Amino acid sequence: MKKPFYQLEQTGDVIRQFTPNWFTMTMGTGVVALILPEFPFASDFLWQLATILWQFNTLLFTVFIILYVLRWLIYPQEAKQIFSHPAMALFLGAIPMGLATVLNGFLKYGIAIYGDVAFQIAQLLWYVDVVLAVGIGVLVPFCMFHKQDHQLHTMTAMWLLPIVACEVAATSGGLLLAHMHASQQAVAILFASYMLWGMSVLPAFGILTILMLRLAVHQLPSKELAITSWLALGPIGTGALALLVLGAQAPQVLALIQLENLGMFFQNAGIVASFILLGFGVWWVAIAVLTTLKHAATELPFNLGWWGLTFPLGVFTLAILSLGHQLNLSFIVDTGLAFAVILMMLWMMVMSKTLRGMYQGNLFFSPCLKTFLERE
Repeated sequence: MKKPFYQLEQTGDVIRQFTPNWFTMTMGTGVVALILPEFPFASDFLWQLATILWQFNTLLFTVFIILYVLRWLIYPQEAKQIFSHPAMALFLGAIPMGLATVLNGFLKYGIAIYGDVAFQIAQLLWYVDVVLAVGIGVLVPFCMFHKQDHQLHTMTAMWLLPIVACEVAATSGGLLLAHMHASQQAVAILFASYMLWGMSVLPAFGILTILMLRLAVHQLPSKELAITSWLALGPIGTGALALLVLGAQAPQVLALIQLENLGMFFQNAGIVASFILLGFGVWWVAIAVLTTLKHAATELPFNLGWWGLTFPLGVFTLAILSLGHQLNLSFIVDTGLAFAVILMMLWMMVMSKTLRGMYQGNLFFSPCLKTFLERE
């Protein structure tokens, strides 16, 4: 039986067992912080609450980064086993996605608090995020192809995690452009963000196609993995959001190089494509709900994978809200707010279960370490 957190013998117990799936906690908390001010009531209070939540999420991400770096420094042989583990390696993608919520917060809240330095920090973090997203998006799939053991019947939507990070970075690139003057650098960021979108969305849809085959041939995943069904919303929602955010900035950025008409095409095409993607997302929401309800007849065991209920639904909600605001259509915005209410309730539930699990100590567990020790 796991020791409660307060009874852990030494800090090394936490460091040695720390795994990147903890970064899904920063993903979910960060997206909630970005959505909170969208509600049309108590705007000042919600803005302050969201700012505090973003600052808490930034602190949380910093602590997690320190713990994970220490694991690599103190236990390098054990830490590198992650590249051979077919499930835990996928969570490396949560690191750049968690970082994206931090840098987006610097743009949304930090500028008002810290001034221009917040924009400079966000810009630096974006470049770091891009390097991490591209590196993980290539390295982890290569490890899947080269040194990991995967079977069709064991496949889940977790395969999407290392892939989606690039389109999350693309969305952050669009948010960054909203605070920049038209320049050669802005043009480069715009085009790079569209390339990041392509590096992510197209492979993600290939994975979704295989996932649908796996579900048809081998039926639903086990109850321990039931929540993974929600992860499919990630590339769909982020893909739509990135097109909307980048399209909104494209006309003024591309006007610098006399391509304003191309920018208008990007904007209009982004709106049309987002409708199509969000429609696909609605279908996946229904599948995810039915899958969860099917397994809810028996008690679903809690694990950190439950954070998959938050970030994918969060980016899907942000995409709906962004589309509604761009078209100035209140019924679309209201739909997004309805999803936001559901998101807030899910976040509170998952956060409470996570804090309880941290206190009890049963969430500090590294599957790749267990496999490594068994081989030894």
